[in-house]
Amino acid sequence: MELAPATESGTPSGAAGPGPTPAARQEPARAPGRPFGALAALGATWLATRTVLVLLMTGVVKGLGGDITADVWMIYHAWYGVLQTGTFPFDDVTWQYPPGAALVILLPGLLPWSYLVSFWVICGIADVAATALLVRTGLRRGRALTGAWMWVVAVPLLGPMVYNRLDIIVTAIALAGLLALIRRPAIGGMLLGLGGIIKIWPLLALIGTPSGRRTRRAWTLAAATAVSVGFLLAAGMNGAFGFLAFQKERGIEVESLGALPLHFARLADAWDGKVTMNYGSPEMLGPWVPVISKVMMAGTVLGFAWLLLWRFTAKRRNAATMYDAALSALLIFTVTSRVISPQYLVWLIGVAAVCLTVRGSSQRPVALLILLACPLTLAEFPLMFSRILASEPWGVTVLSLRNLLLLAATVLSCIRLWRATRGPAQLPATVVLAKPEAVPAGAYPVRPGIAYEQDLLDGIDRPGTPARQRPGTPARQRR
Repeated sequence: MELAPATESGTPSGAAGPGPTPAARQEPARAPGRPFGALAALGATWLATRTVLVLLMTGVVKGLGGDITADVWMIYHAWYGVLQTGTFPFDDVTWQYPPGAALVILLPGLLPWSYLVSFWVICGIADVAATALLVRTGLRRGRALTGAWMWVVAVPLLGPMVYNRLDIIVTAIALAGLLALIRRPAIGGMLLGLGGIIKIWPLLALIGTPSGRRTRRAWTLAAATAVSVGFLLAAGMNGAFGFLAFQKERGIEVESLGALPLHFARLADAWDGKVTMNYGSPEMLGPWVPVISKVMMAGTVLGFAWLLLWRFTAKRRNAATMYDAALSALLIFTVTSRVISPQYLVWLIGVAAVCLTVRGSSQRPVALLILLACPLTLAEFPLMFSRILASEPWGVTVLSLRNLLLLAATVLSCIRLWRATRGPAQLPATVVLAKPEAVPAGAYPVRPGIAYEQDLLDGIDRPGTPARQRPGTPARQRR
């Protein structure tokens, strides 16, 4: 007999019994057959939608809303020139990123084309990588291709903007880190730490990891990666953390949830503030702005306090819980921010797609709301952005619909996450396991991480059923 620590309540250990029979060892952990039709449809949809994006970006097809490539060829390229000298653009108030963003800005310089074309190529590679990871995950047993469809369909709904911001690159890194957390927690932690030192938000994905040795490893590697990369960049270049001073002094960005009261007050001639470029984005400055800023910050604090409460009181988990919690955390972070730029939707699409790779995710209705918010985001930027700057009725209406959808998605996400993890624990903190039968050297059927993930997935539709009683469990494991 041996004592084995169980995973967090409701999470069966991957070592609950002997491995599968020799016949089962020869078969991959996937659903029978390969869905060639679904894969062909996915590939054709990806190719068609990305072709349209490229035609719009290159100007072959004229789009509405003006040139959206200026952020790359003018702002990013200017930062690239400064970063090459060994210093951060700390005297440029538009630089609003952690030091790791310098790595992304410098990356196009390694390719032989112009800076703009090289940046597009890198974004395209990130898009392909994210799609491939979601497809690969969706083909495993207990998983679904719904996440890949979410990514393939939702990204082009934001228009060519997605290939003209660095966020799709960061999202691909965070998506890879999230998908790796169960099987390879160290690699997952490293990827999320790397994403965190570029854009902060990927670190939020760790909030839902179950307590235990695997989580400690992921958190440690995430912190070590973020700190070491940040330290190396700060040691080798000047002004690595100058962006923090700029973040403190920002106002209310015109597209944020907090801007809606000011837009409506402006429509009623009850607000005499102004809209101007401030710290790299159009912001609303004037009366009520300091109060709204404090309310938004309080909302962030309360939201993350709720997340901590959820983490310490959750009693039941399955393979989707970690991903679902990451989406809830990201939604709270987004809607309570003083800024909601259009590229923030890329983050939400990526994490929602990861949730949808698990059939038992509680966030399916939330993902639908995010999907509906994408065309409204394209409508507000760049198509109606001038009307939003002027607080015109149609512009404010579209913006309100988009922001209220995101707010509804946040509330629904938190409610469904809370309900999905209520109920009695499935296993005690420690279980007594029979001594496993000897397994010949080199004949271990699967890697431990895969066994851990598959055991979660096998019970996702029957959370109250012990692992040894589930259908499909080999007879000798039920004894």
